Amino acid sequence: MPLHLLTTTTISLLLLLSTLSTADDAAVMSKLLSALTPSPSGWDTKTPFCKWSNVNCDPSNAFVTSINLDSQSLSGTLPSELNQLSFLKSLSLQKNSLSGPLPSFSNMSTLGQIFLDSNSFSSIPPDFLLGCTHLQTISISENHNLSPWQIPLYWSESTNLQTIYASNASIFGGIPDFFDSFTNLQNLRLSYNNITGILPTSFGGSEIANLWLNNQLQGLSGGIDILSSMSQIYQVWLHANSFTGPLPDLSKCTNLFDLQLRDNQFTGVVPPSLMDLPNLVNISLANNKFQGPLPQFHNGVKVTLGGTNGFCGTNPGPCDPQVTALLAVAGAFGYPMLLAQSWQGNDCCGGWSFVTCDPQGKNVTMVSLGKQHLSGTISPAFANLTSLRNLYLNDNNLTGSVPEILTTLPQLQNFDVSNNNLAGPRPVFPPRVKFMYSGNVLLEKNQTAGGNGSGGGTLGSGSNSGSPGGNASGSGSSKESPVSAGMIAGIVIAVTVFVGVLVFVSYKCYAKRRHKGIGKVEGPEKGSKMVKANVAGGLNGHGGAPSELENKGSYDHNDIPIFEVRNAPNGNYSVETRLAGTFGYLAPEYAATGRVTTKVDVYAFGVVLMEIITGRKALDENMSDERSHLVTWFRRVLANKDNIQKAIDSTLDPDEETSESICKVAELAGHCTAREPHQRPDMGHAVNVLGPLVEQWKPSKFDEEESYCIDLHMSLPQALQRWQADEGTSRMFDDFSYNQTQSSIPSKPVGLADTFSSTDCR
Repeated sequence: MPLHLLTTTTISLLLLLSTLSTADDAAVMSKLLSALTPSPSGWDTKTPFCKWSNVNCDPSNAFVTSINLDSQSLSGTLPSELNQLSFLKSLSLQKNSLSGPLPSFSNMSTLGQIFLDSNSFSSIPPDFLLGCTHLQTISISENHNLSPWQIPLYWSESTNLQTIYASNASIFGGIPDFFDSFTNLQNLRLSYNNITGILPTSFGGSEIANLWLNNQLQGLSGGIDILSSMSQIYQVWLHANSFTGPLPDLSKCTNLFDLQLRDNQFTGVVPPSLMDLPNLVNISLANNKFQGPLPQFHNGVKVTLGGTNGFCGTNPGPCDPQVTALLAVAGAFGYPMLLAQSWQGNDCCGGWSFVTCDPQGKNVTMVSLGKQHLSGTISPAFANLTSLRNLYLNDNNLTGSVPEILTTLPQLQNFDVSNNNLAGPRPVFPPRVKFMYSGNVLLEKNQTAGGNGSGGGTLGSGSNSGSPGGNASGSGSSKESPVSAGMIAGIVIAVTVFVGVLVFVSYKCYAKRRHKGIGKVEGPEKGSKMVKANVAGGLNGHGGAPSELENKGSYDHNDIPIFEVRNAPNGNYSVETRLAGTFGYLAPEYAATGRVTTKVDVYAFGVVLMEIITGRKALDENMSDERSHLVTWFRRVLANKDNIQKAIDSTLDPDEETSESICKVAELAGHCTAREPHQRPDMGHAVNVLGPLVEQWKPSKFDEEESYCIDLHMSLPQALQRWQADEGTSRMFDDFSYNQTQSSIPSKPVGLADTFSSTDCR
């Protein structure tokens, strides 16, 4: 074909395409005009569309490049043909009353700005902005009638995005982790939606300066550590969500001027670096769970701190040293909400959970955090609690090493870190300290010679350590040393006091009205005969093995006080009868060795717990074979939580909260009656489990006249401490007897010495 003919053909084709495109834009604009009510000012079908008001075209007047109908009081719907405006760069329809479904703007490669905010659109198509690779601004905020939709992943293809405004737009689900794709994104506003989940890590690689994620319906969660790497951040609104954990170090965020964190669940101490930010003007921390010193910001900074926070004072300044130490402990755990809810204010002896103080309420003597699902590390700040005697951190998910400085605690007696993920060197504690560490496979074995070094379960199991097994090994050996007569008496009294306290609190008012004592102490001779007879009977009914209770040198029967308890679930019975039946049931374990050990003590305690829960005897020959042995039957019950509810003694009539507590006690009873002695916990663990369950022990019906000077504002552990401190004084008998001559709780028997003086019931 000659060149001139080719050129003519090409020009004709271009003219034809131009005419067709012009016709397409004209048709689309005509449909848009007919869809809007009223007609936009200056729009008329008799006039070419490129001359309509607020409509711009290319130089040839063939293609629409922008439409601006901002705030025109328009209603109606948008035609689906809008995406045929192939040269459209900007569409502004904000602040009208447009409704109906939004059309797709897919593959509009020239579209750079789209403003649809403050309308009443009903839905967004899946391919809403698919293929719009040159987008710089998306604004769809304040369309609260939209059907729920999620931020589409294909937005990451629009790498030129600078602004995303989509607040109050019915967005749900998580925030996609694609923000490191946007090299120019400055503004992200997603407030007032139903976005959940955590902040994406790609925020750290973005250039976001203004971040608004406040007031989500259910709330974003997790921590906000990612902010520490956003050095360019200028304004952050995260209020009214469910963020948790401590605040990160924001010292690199030197441009930050406005930080809104109120109405979340942040915990811990406000970092000093936050108070030193040079450009900070406005900050809100109200209604969180912050702890520690009241933060002090520079003059000129508007600060909101009130609400649910638990700072240690109303003025800036250091906290009490023990409070400071415990907050450092919490910090090593990541300031969990479990501790933040209670560890508030400036008096750690004023009701802090998991913390026990001396009777004077001044010095921390025990921290019991076993089985609390804690993670993190063990803080060396424990060493600042110089009166600490018992420290329980067992059965958590702690990592790191055991701080060597903890070996210097002057009064430490028991330290349990069993069943964590600790590693590193194993410190050597003084002989007085019982150090329990089994279940930490990466904790290095100590190579020093002697009884303090080679074991796998405990260290420092000296004469005062109270080791359950009497040895330092955690290898599972059941070899245990015999105990003294005083220890055996302590075993029985430990169980008796536990039962006695429960019965005492439950039935005191009833007994007063009937003018009867809650219990009486029988003479020692009678008690000796009753115990012996019951044990013998129990053995004859279960194998006929000789009883340790009749063995010479075991203990003196006269050391064991006998109680008669009335109004118990199964009617009247004597505690010594119950206990005798319990020990008779242990015949296979203790009769062969001829001694009662602390592991038998734990087993017996577990059996008594089962009896209290079920109202049944340890051994009941009147029942079928599969139900006659309480422990065997109860182990099957524990396999299903619903079965536990059915097994609870009906006279207890527990509510839902109490039922949950009973289930925990039932689980403890199962552990205490494990078949192998080395699988059973020690009594310290039992205290750890039961302690939180009896923090609130007020009777359901309180009669001031019948309170007998009991301070019902004290927790049960605090009350027990008071009773222990008052032991042997006239004040003790004022609280525990109905007259000046008879006590429902016996005095400590001769020879018991310090066996039962420690706070962990050893």
